Amino acid sequence: MTRPITLLIFFAAMVPAIVTAQEESGWTMEALHDVLPGAPVGEWMYDFATQMSRGTNGVFISYHGTVLTADNVSVNPQTGQAEADGNVHIYQAGQIWLGDHIDYNFKTRQMRTEQFRMGHPPLFAAGSSLAGDISNQVYDARQIRVTTDDLSKPAYYIRAKHIHIVPDKYIEGWNGVLYLEGTPCFYFPYYRRNIGPHADNWNFLPGYYTEFGPYLLTSYRWYLNDTVDGSVRADYREKRGFAGGPDLNLHLGRWGDPVIQYYYLHDLAPNTSTNLLTGENIPKDRQEFGLKWQATPSTNLNLKAMVNYQSDPLILHDFFQGAYTADPQPPTFTEANKYWDNWSLDALTTPRVDNFFDQVERLPDIKLTGWRQEILNTPIYYESESSAGYYRRMLAETNMLFAGTNGPGYDYAAARADTYHQLLLPETFFGWLNVAPLVGGRFTYYSHETGPGATNDEAYRTVFNTGVDASFKASQLWAGATNSFFDVNGIRHVIEPSASYAFIPHPSVAPQQLPQFDTQLPSPMLLPIQLPDYNDIDSIDSENVIRFGLRNTLETKRADGVENLADWNILLDWRLHPNPGQQTFDDLYSDLALRPRTWVMFESQTRYNINSGYFDLAYHQVTFTPNSRWSWGLAYDYSRSGFVDSGDNYLSSTVFLRVNDNWGFRTEHDFNALDGRLQDQFYTVYRDLRFWTAALTFRVTDNEGSPVDYTVAFSFSIKAHPKYGVGGDAVEPYHLVGE
Repeated sequence: MTRPITLLIFFAAMVPAIVTAQEESGWTMEALHDVLPGAPVGEWMYDFATQMSRGTNGVFISYHGTVLTADNVSVNPQTGQAEADGNVHIYQAGQIWLGDHIDYNFKTRQMRTEQFRMGHPPLFAAGSSLAGDISNQVYDARQIRVTTDDLSKPAYYIRAKHIHIVPDKYIEGWNGVLYLEGTPCFYFPYYRRNIGPHADNWNFLPGYYTEFGPYLLTSYRWYLNDTVDGSVRADYREKRGFAGGPDLNLHLGRWGDPVIQYYYLHDLAPNTSTNLLTGENIPKDRQEFGLKWQATPSTNLNLKAMVNYQSDPLILHDFFQGAYTADPQPPTFTEANKYWDNWSLDALTTPRVDNFFDQVERLPDIKLTGWRQEILNTPIYYESESSAGYYRRMLAETNMLFAGTNGPGYDYAAARADTYHQLLLPETFFGWLNVAPLVGGRFTYYSHETGPGATNDEAYRTVFNTGVDASFKASQLWAGATNSFFDVNGIRHVIEPSASYAFIPHPSVAPQQLPQFDTQLPSPMLLPIQLPDYNDIDSIDSENVIRFGLRNTLETKRADGVENLADWNILLDWRLHPNPGQQTFDDLYSDLALRPRTWVMFESQTRYNINSGYFDLAYHQVTFTPNSRWSWGLAYDYSRSGFVDSGDNYLSSTVFLRVNDNWGFRTEHDFNALDGRLQDQFYTVYRDLRFWTAALTFRVTDNEGSPVDYTVAFSFSIKAHPKYGVGGDAVEPYHLVGE
């Protein structure tokens, strides 16, 4: 570790490309200059008497994925034994070994050296008298220094007389001393520690939040073996009390990776702040339980399960703001999917575990899907969907948290069996026009409704549908179109006009006379007009509509290959016979993506109501990432009141600046334009402290109708075992304050 660690990084970056270029069938022996330009010009000689190959003045050897470079080397290709001297580097399976003299066998992977340095992030070591097997990755060394600090002069390390190393698993040491900045601080007669992605470690996050007072969030991550690991959380919030719980992760191979989480707290002040505005009486004993599981036990068989239990509707809002923002009502379900070439069978159950949310229970919902497939050798194609199940619509048992709910007195349940079949005849005319007429039919049975909210009797509904899809694609190339400012090297324009006609006469039973389990909800995008893509079974009504579409794409060549300069998709529905409450034209939908430079991206989605002349929805985002030193993202999110609940009007800005290798700065501002309120502010200062990183975050939250909340939090993460993935704190900044 006396040489700069950059040598290891350079070697690790260059060698994989070299190895790929060599033939893996046997030996490759060359002068180092031939594979790494600028290196000394070495030469090889072969001794027929001893069958030894000798290289001098900088040589390169590759054998079945292992690479060795050195000033001088002698190797016997028959036995694989090599003796290397001077600037010896060995690269194998992500590990780099350095030394002045190394004996290594390319076939048995046994290695012995008196002085060595090695790098296998997050572990770096240096010492003497090493013996080990690179294939099995088991090493024993004497007088060794071990660290996870990736600098030539580490800030901390352990020096031991004898250490046993199993990279990515653990290290064992005897008679070890911990050094901090060169000063001995602690003696270990015996030391063992897991290393790699499953190392045991503590995490602490202290801070202050107006609602909590001073707080300390603590977790201990433990690793038992390759099958079981987890963590234990122990948190304290001065105003809210103690809290915590265990997390358990299982790794069962083809039976998946179940994750089980539990969190409990005896809340000293549950009915505070925004909770008072909901009218909810929040209990003091609050808890949250989660289970996530997904497995593929056999080919084309997928199993999934998710359980989300909450003791009250605001526990996520109060203590897990990031999860609450992502999904304030997380689902509970079990699902099994079996796939064949042309068919799939799905079984879904959605039991209710939280009675304070609206939910449709499916106990169960079984669906058989026939993918679009050719009928024998005819030009006709067939597709279908058939399902059956027992369903219960259950309303929230409170009318305080979500306006408009009426409680269990309006619950109802019924059985439903539905089958849909469709035939298509796709054809191509003139070599460019694609036309696909279709015709289909649906039959649905509903049992007599039960429950206090029941209003409908047994029903049999039939639905007929027909239509046609038409589209074509044309393109034009301008190879000479260039522009250095916009990084344009030739332009290809692709245009795709399309038109879809859908006709559904009045169903035999109107939607208003049927129980509503699969209902139509507001969507930022236009809903499909063709069956079975439109899958709100209980909301199907008469339809006579043409959907016009136009997609324009501009492509150009850039350093990373062909890239879209612009991609613009426009859709408009013309209702030939609008239903009551509908207008002749639906919203004009636009989806636009612009990339004038590789480091500038603009995205836009809008729904413009051409009948009334206003936008129902608008989302715009522009991102600048000109280099690794700074980036800026600006977004605008608008939805009209009445189109989606009470509407939104938000402007957000996120800026990241890397001042130098040690300091970084990030800000985020969320402005609520509906009431002129700067709703959320984040300010974070990052500091690289060599073997760990720290972040100091200040947040201001202006909740409507309650006092402004302030949060200050200090978080840190050891580089060898980072707390978040790359960019995780930018995507979910709530992690920076422990939510």
